[in-house]
Amino acid sequence: MTNGDVKNLSIKTKVVHGFKGYDSQTGAISFPIYQSATFRHPGLNESTGYDYSRLQNPTREELERTIADLENAKYGFAFSSGMAAVSTVIKLFSPGDHLLVSDDLYGGTYRIFEEIYKKFGIEADFIDTSSTEEVIKDFKPNTVAVFIETPSNPMMKISDIAAISECAKSRGALMIVDNTFLTPYFQRPMKLGADIVIHSATKYLGGHNDTLAGALVLNDDKLAEQIQLIQKSEGAVLSPFDSWLILRGIKTLGLRMERHQENAVKIAQWLKKHPKVDKVYYAGLPESAGYETCRKQAEGFGAMISFSVSNKEMVEKILKRVQIILFAESLGGVESLITYPMVQTHAAIPQEIRERIGVDDKLLRLSVGIEDSEDLIHDLEQALR
Repeated sequence: MTNGDVKNLSIKTKVVHGFKGYDSQTGAISFPIYQSATFRHPGLNESTGYDYSRLQNPTREELERTIADLENAKYGFAFSSGMAAVSTVIKLFSPGDHLLVSDDLYGGTYRIFEEIYKKFGIEADFIDTSSTEEVIKDFKPNTVAVFIETPSNPMMKISDIAAISECAKSRGALMIVDNTFLTPYFQRPMKLGADIVIHSATKYLGGHNDTLAGALVLNDDKLAEQIQLIQKSEGAVLSPFDSWLILRGIKTLGLRMERHQENAVKIAQWLKKHPKVDKVYYAGLPESAGYETCRKQAEGFGAMISFSVSNKEMVEKILKRVQIILFAESLGGVESLITYPMVQTHAAIPQEIRERIGVDDKLLRLSVGIEDSEDLIHDLEQALR
């Protein structure tokens, strides 16, 4: 019996063991890296189930089944990056289709809608999906999907997955959730009505800032057939070695997410008391607007914090002074990273939208790592002097 056959395992056990969890041929506990582009056929019209690694590879298959199992989904697909996964989802739609998309989201996702797919006739309106009422109001006759990030990037707004899913389904639209920030360890959108869940597996699933990867999970057979066709035809698949790196990262996902969050709570509480910090954005603060919604639909708040300092001149000083915390793009690794969204992750977002959602020249985003929390607070303290 594979781990995938056992339905009642805790998420804490699932992340450690994966789908098969070991190689059934050799008993290898670390699932092997099948570093082969092609596979021998036993005879004419005979196959081992693997023909060419662009179509499928045993290591990638183990990862895809593992992520699907963690998300309580039927199908999983692993891609060469998170944006390759997002691009594949958008290809499900046709010219004239309309999507409602979170206005507060990763700049690369905005860019791919506006600068790549808009010219193919796929329309997107960027709205505040933390308001279910606004989602309902903005539906059009040609709206085919709602695409949300929750918590959002970088303002950490929370959208009600179940309520929006119900709204979308009643109008014949798909519900797509980017679950990168909370991972299936803390949040499982499929149980709340999502049709497709997206991950930048580069982030928490990999967890070590050492590989690019993306993932999709879903239950619908027809959608899975379409995604499989796109994946094998375009070839933006995850390599065997990178698949193994993500599998290895997932084994410690539970331990890491717990430590990430423990540190984040302490740092958020410390930041909100600092005289040079005007505002802290963290879903785990009880005063956060989305706190109760997040508690209802997730088992944790994650470790992403954004905060506004009292004047923009401080930003450059902080980014220069941090020592343990690293000034770098990305998030979700064991090392703490600080980012300046306005000129890095969200440079592609038009100024009008940035100003509306609060991404201004005083905002910093912090991906809290697993270091000692007191060391991280001390680093922030000396950087804020």
